[in-house]
Amino acid sequence: MSNPVMQASSLSKSYHDGDTELQILQDIDMQLNPGEQVAIIGSSGSGKSTLLNMLSGLDTPSAGQVSVAGQDLFALTERQRAALRNQQLGFVYQFHHLLPEFSALENVAMPLLMSETPIKEVRQRASELLAQVGLAQRLTHKPGKLSGGERQRVAIARALINNPACVLMDEPTGNLDQQTALGVQQLMRQLNEQWGTAFLVVTHDLELAGKMDRGYILEAGELSER
Repeated sequence: MSNPVMQASSLSKSYHDGDTELQILQDIDMQLNPGEQVAIIGSSGSGKSTLLNMLSGLDTPSAGQVSVAGQDLFALTERQRAALRNQQLGFVYQFHHLLPEFSALENVAMPLLMSETPIKEVRQRASELLAQVGLAQRLTHKPGKLSGGERQRVAIARALINNPACVLMDEPTGNLDQQTALGVQQLMRQLNEQWGTAFLVVTHDLELAGKMDRGYILEAGELSER
C-alpha cells in the first residue's frame, strides 16, 4: 500500500492569554492517501483554518507531528519546509488571492517561476493547465476581467502547476453561487480522476463534503471520522 501523502499524529494547538490556556485543537490524528478526496467539515470558529495551516507547515503545533510525502514538516528548516510545500502542496482559498496586475497565465506560472524551469516551458505548462480548466481563451485576461468561477479556476490551475501530491482547499466554493460552485466541484473530480491528485477540502458545505471519498468532522477542537 502506498504511503500517505499527508499524516498528522497527536496534533495539538493552544495559545496562552495571560494565565489562561486556550486549547484550539487537541490530539488530531488524520491521514490523506494518494489520489483521495477528503473533506474536513466544521462550523465557523471550529479551528479548520488553524488545522489547515499546521498541516501545510504555515503554523507550528504546540504538540504532535505532521508528515508530507514521508517527511516530518517540523524537523525541517524553514527554508526546507517552504521548498517541500512548493513541490508537494498546492493551495486554493475561498478568495482566490490572484495578483490583480498579472494575467491569468502569469498568475498560474508564479509557483513554477520559483524553480529553475526555463520560461518557455513555464508558459507552456501554464497555458496547458488553463486549457484543462476551460480557460484557453482567457490567458491574457487579468483577474478583474474574469468572473468569480473563472478566477477560482485560475487559482486551481495555479495550485496544480508544480504537479503536487496534494491540493489543500479552504472553503473553495464558499464565495461562489450554486451553479458556479457545482462547476468547481466537477472540475475537482475531473482533475482527481485524470491526474490522481489528492484533495483535502476544508468546508462547511455539506453538499461538497458529501461528494468526497470520505470526511472528518472538526468539533470543539477534536477531529473524528464521519
